[in-house]
Amino acid sequence: MRNMKALGAVTLSLALAACDMAPKYARPEMPVPAASPQGPAYAADGAQAAIVPADTGWRDFFTDARLARVIETALANNRDLRLAVANVAQARAQYKVQRADLLPTVGATGTATYSEQPLVQFGQSQRLNTDVYQAQVGISSWEIDLFGRVRNLTKAAQEQYFASEENRNAAQTTLIAETANAWLTMAADQERLRISTDLEKAFGKTLDLTKAQFAKGIASELEVRQAQTSYDQARSDIAQATTLVAQDQNALNLLAGTTVAQTDLPQAFPDSSATIENLPANISSDILLRRPDIAAAEHQLRGANANIGAARAAFFPNVSLTAALGTVSLGLSGLFASGSDTWSVAPSATLPIFDFGRNKGNLRYAKATYDAMLATYEKSVQTGFREVADALARRGTMAQQVEAQTSLRDSARVAYTLSDARFRAGVDSFLTTLDSQRTLYTAEQSLLATRLTRASNMVELYRAMGGGLK
Repeated sequence: MRNMKALGAVTLSLALAACDMAPKYARPEMPVPAASPQGPAYAADGAQAAIVPADTGWRDFFTDARLARVIETALANNRDLRLAVANVAQARAQYKVQRADLLPTVGATGTATYSEQPLVQFGQSQRLNTDVYQAQVGISSWEIDLFGRVRNLTKAAQEQYFASEENRNAAQTTLIAETANAWLTMAADQERLRISTDLEKAFGKTLDLTKAQFAKGIASELEVRQAQTSYDQARSDIAQATTLVAQDQNALNLLAGTTVAQTDLPQAFPDSSATIENLPANISSDILLRRPDIAAAEHQLRGANANIGAARAAFFPNVSLTAALGTVSLGLSGLFASGSDTWSVAPSATLPIFDFGRNKGNLRYAKATYDAMLATYEKSVQTGFREVADALARRGTMAQQVEAQTSLRDSARVAYTLSDARFRAGVDSFLTTLDSQRTLYTAEQSLLATRLTRASNMVELYRAMGGGLK
């Protein structure tokens, strides 16, 4: 027993003093500018009171109660997110399996051997019966990790687990953004359907009036055909918008993973913003490190760094230990009697001499994998920076564009009202009224598209800055 304790103490001290062959990890420098771009497209207003998207929960960011309920439904039922959760569970299980190699596996065995052999003694032949009972507790082929091979493999598995968690977080932020954009798109198409319906009614009245004037000889057939053209175009747009609304609902149901309740579907584009708008206008590139996709790429890089250590350790001796402590007896009753104890220790070491380049190839592969993960990480940072910069550039001019489109729509509406009144009074020709109708229709559609772009831009900026995890 004293020998076993001494051996255990020596083994533990060797394991604790084991060296790590992995290169010292240092986070790569950011391959992007330190701050967001500057210029006419990037507005600086709102930066002082701006929220931090990564610290703002999605329930606080999305202010429309119906949209929030749809997002909550999607987070509970979306199959892509369930797949990401399952991938996390798989990676966590694999990490636990690999981590178990750090400690010896202790097993207990019990055997009973019954034998009968011939025995010749004093010229007489006899049969010798022997019963042997044995019980042992021990470890088998436990690798003493002197050079960090097992620890680095465990570190790589742990980083893979962390990366899968971040990929799951990235899937959540993407799902939230896609669900919000799908809901806003449906709201815009509902509004487009309303606009087309209103214009179809207005074009219908104009067509009826033109036909009546043609019957009286006041209007020409050309004017009737022109009025019919506008009316038919509006009818066609109604049919198209009706189809788009149905397709939008199908897309929303797919993202939600179930049928969205009718009470949660938008009936028109919201007059007020569906999100809070005080997002930062200027950011430091360090904020990108809080994006889950970039965090996942860095965990992959850390794992590749650990694999280099495991590959390097393969060049050094592999030391393993097999040990057992037990008792043996010729009778079952004496199995645990005094003096029946037995023990055995069998350390072994294996040093590769000729492996025909296998270890060198594994090391080169590990280093090449690290280089690939480094490029992937840097590309993720650059992609994230570009997404944030694009969203900021779009946001910087949206207020002016919405204001201009609103003014254009209002002017077109007044012009149509005046031209229609002058046409009915016989002051202006029908062409003026027809042109005003078409201008108003185009202005309504353009304003709606601009409002949708503005709302979607808020969602994209929130996602690009790492929001949506809470």
